[in-house]
Amino acid sequence: MDIADILNTARERARQMSLPYAGALTPGEAYAVWQQAPGAQLVDVRTRAEWDYVGRIPGATEIEILTYPGNRPNPEFVAELERRVSKAAPVMFICRSGGRSHNAAMLATEAGYNSCYNVLEGFEGDKDRQGHRNTTGGWRVAGLPWTQG
Repeated sequence: MDIADILNTARERARQMSLPYAGALTPGEAYAVWQQAPGAQLVDVRTRAEWDYVGRIPGATEIEILTYPGNRPNPEFVAELERRVSKAAPVMFICRSGGRSHNAAMLATEAGYNSCYNVLEGFEGDKDRQGHRNTTGGWRVAGLPWTQG
């Protein structure tokens, strides 16, 4: 699929899911858009602890949406996003499993970003039947670039 097809699919998902932002992408689709769409940005909204201990996506912009410790909303999230990411760029948000990134896409859309996408499944995917992540869906399971410190 080319980028236009991927983004059309993402927009159709948003319509079907009644999402208030541009679209929803699988990890593989997000990676293709990030690599090929001019100016596209991937924003990782997990916590510093997750980046340090679970893994990082090389080249992603890291902005906590919830602070660690405490899991409190980051009051500087939108301001930091505006300092670091162009409103004209396609912006994809990723977290552990897709919840915080959904909220980030909503906040960014409210702040005037008009091409926001949530990365479905997130970095680690959903829990499997044994309650473990990184086996069912997600960036890592898709074999996309990541590093661990």
